[in-house]
Amino acid sequence: MLSFSQILGQEKAKRFLKQVMAREKMPHAYLFTGIAGVGKTSTAMALTMALNCDSSVEGDSCGKCPSCRKMISGNFPDFISVSRRPDKNNILIEQIKDLNRELRFAPVSARYRVCLIQQAEIMTVEAANSFLKTLEEPPPGNILILNTVEPRDLLPTIVSRCQRVSFSPLPFKDIADLLAKERNVDKETAEVLAKVSGGSPGRALKMSEGNFLEKRQEWLLSLVNLPGLSKEKAIDMAFEYAEKDKKKDTERSGSSETGVPAMLAVWESWYRDLLVVRAGGPAHLLINADFSQKLKKIAEKAIIKNLIDSVLAIDRAQQDLSRYRNKKLVMEYTVLRLKHLADAHGA
Repeated sequence: MLSFSQILGQEKAKRFLKQVMAREKMPHAYLFTGIAGVGKTSTAMALTMALNCDSSVEGDSCGKCPSCRKMISGNFPDFISVSRRPDKNNILIEQIKDLNRELRFAPVSARYRVCLIQQAEIMTVEAANSFLKTLEEPPPGNILILNTVEPRDLLPTIVSRCQRVSFSPLPFKDIADLLAKERNVDKETAEVLAKVSGGSPGRALKMSEGNFLEKRQEWLLSLVNLPGLSKEKAIDMAFEYAEKDKKKDTERSGSSETGVPAMLAVWESWYRDLLVVRAGGPAHLLINADFSQKLKKIAEKAIIKNLIDSVLAIDRAQQDLSRYRNKKLVMEYTVLRLKHLADAHGA
């Protein structure tokens, strides 16, 4: 998926970038913001291809010229992607120094070299400050793109020097259609995955490949049964999930859609659904619509404030985990907090 025409949705972002290219005054730095899996990386690659295409048509690449063929085959020397190393939690200053050294030289064979920083918010402070110097005095012929979910996690001085391009979650119908077309997923399953994905086609495609639906049922069942557990059993459950996730991190194996972050996202969707039911909202707003009867039964006794506090507890856990806090402690605190709130109404 390398040309603008092949990217699902994101018409506003694509239109903006085409307009900028037409003016032939490219800003040297962009900030692509939005949840994971909505097309930020694909758009960066499509932009690289369009900028260097020998026969572009209406701002999109032809896919046939030598430059396009190199990009499609993954042999284009002037597209650089920087991400955290497999054994590290952050993008390190050494990686940014290596990038800066490359930027001192002119592009190898293109009009523009495009440098993509994946998860820019996980740069260390030293790496971010080093990158800031590059932003302040960018070498000609280079375009810097920072991918991030939340711009507030970046240095304000970095954000202020970038042209922001926002990427929106996609409608669940579009994602369901994609799953049916690309993965031959049946309609009911496609709708469940599309809603649970949170508007991310990338997440939905990953979830369709493994045992996500089975894990999701297990996670929701553990949440429903949480009020009936003793404090000790609840802590055991929290530690068990943390340990499984730690093992996956160590082995670098398994799907990211069956780990703790994915579980927390499912839990958050459950409390959101309970709020919708408790407030008398329409059924089509439910994410876990296949559990509608269970949701209605629990929502009857639910206290709205406790449901909101449960969502906030999970949101805090997600933020703590994104900053690589101690996973066991995060899970222990979160599970006990959810149990305390659920005990008040049996939800």
